[in-house]
Amino acid sequence: MKFLIDQNRSPRLAELLRDGGHDAVHTLELGLERAPDDELLVLAASQERIIVSGDTDFGALLALRDRRSPSVVLFRSRHTFTADDQYALIRDHLDDIAPDLEAGAVVVITDDRIRVRRLPLLHDEQQ
Repeated sequence: MKFLIDQNRSPRLAELLRDGGHDAVHTLELGLERAPDDELLVLAASQERIIVSGDTDFGALLALRDRRSPSVVLFRSRHTFTADDQYALIRDHLDDIAPDLEAGAVVVITDDRIRVRRLPLLHDEQQ
């Protein structure tokens, strides 16, 4: 899979994902560590990358714009996950969430669960 790691995640996460056989880049590597979220959404969608972040603004932007891509993995934890912890969670659950990520989804990883919402986010509420 292809990942774009947001500036609020460690560059080590991109390294671990690459070591695990994925195409992963960190915003720092691209010189985009200060890029607005809208710009990162456009980049990720154009390159078919999954954004990995801790920033809930991505979900809000996807919902407001009724977007179907890119997919986003959000880490929302009261405990600080290290890059190694985050990589292990992605690795251990990727087979289960891959179909959702490929179709377009926001995957939220918390201390006690993983929640998946398919894009577009407001679609379910309109039916």
